[in-house]
Amino acid sequence: MGFMLESMIGKSAAIDRAVAGEELTFDDGMELMNYENIHMLGATAELTRQKLVGDDVTFTASYYMNYTNVCAASCQMCAFYRKGDEDDAYTLSPEEIEKRVSSAEQLGATEVHIVGGFHPDLPLDYYEEMMKAIKQKHKNLTIKAFTAAEIFYLSKLTKNSIKEILTRLKNAGLDSMPGGGAELFHPEIRNKIVRGKCTGQEWLDTIEIAHNLGIKSNATMLYGHIEKPEHVIDHLIKIRELQKRTKGFLTFIPLKFSLDNTELENEHKVTQECSSLYDLKIIALSRLMLAGALNNISVYWVAYGKKLAQVALCNGGSDLVGTAFSEEIYRAAGKPTNSSLIELSNLVKEIKRNPVQRNTFFDQIQHFK
Repeated sequence: MGFMLESMIGKSAAIDRAVAGEELTFDDGMELMNYENIHMLGATAELTRQKLVGDDVTFTASYYMNYTNVCAASCQMCAFYRKGDEDDAYTLSPEEIEKRVSSAEQLGATEVHIVGGFHPDLPLDYYEEMMKAIKQKHKNLTIKAFTAAEIFYLSKLTKNSIKEILTRLKNAGLDSMPGGGAELFHPEIRNKIVRGKCTGQEWLDTIEIAHNLGIKSNATMLYGHIEKPEHVIDHLIKIRELQKRTKGFLTFIPLKFSLDNTELENEHKVTQECSSLYDLKIIALSRLMLAGALNNISVYWVAYGKKLAQVALCNGGSDLVGTAFSEEIYRAAGKPTNSSLIELSNLVKEIKRNPVQRNTFFDQIQHFK
């Protein structure tokens, strides 16, 4: 690969800078977004991935649970939310949540990933009791819960500061946070895909407070709808700059927009999901723009499917997120979700990489032969 890259250097100044290990600028990112040689882009991302993290592909045994689908927001890109009076609207009690978590731990889950809608009637006590109910009976299970968008909404709803809420949740058992709710930060695009949710800057401010309290998190980016190249690059640079300050992000997860049953589809603003080539470009670009700051780039196989996920791992990806038992948000948009550690391990072996089970914080648990 190195020889191939050497022979093609000069085709792009941004590629040259990436191969040299330099931090890429906004203009570099824009050049790469418009770069037509997807093979060269992927090869550069692969060279960078190998230098930074080697040939391991990590994943965790994760149980996904949504405590409610009732949401005060009504985002145009979401098929999951309900307003509360529909037949399929629900809110789980802390006791119901603990029972589900117990079953997940028996199946081998090492973390529980908990998110939900912006419920207008749930008090802060509900969230604290949820954490305590899980932690008291499952001390070795990592609780990864509540996006920065949920925390921001809860702050406005309860009139408590973000720091107060996060401190109370941490004391109740919260270990880390998922990266959802980031969508795209730039107000020009965010206002077209998000309704009733925090601004991009409010998301960044909230997650920075969490990091400063010792609560690490993931970071995400929703792409493949009506965004422009500059919105993608803006998002990646803002993630990178925050990571430089806090070192609090564990991994970056590009999330492919899932079209079915969304307002964007119903209003014909998006008529088809983005191409697989665009998916691969986003993975490679994420690797190159974040290189040296945030080195875990996750491929969310639930959205891609397992075969495309393998190709994405060969374009700069280094992590498969996890087993995603009982993931409901993508299921609402028609995506299959169930898998197992062995299946993910075999997926990695087929592309001649090293499958490694990790925990939430990227500590290695076991290698698969």
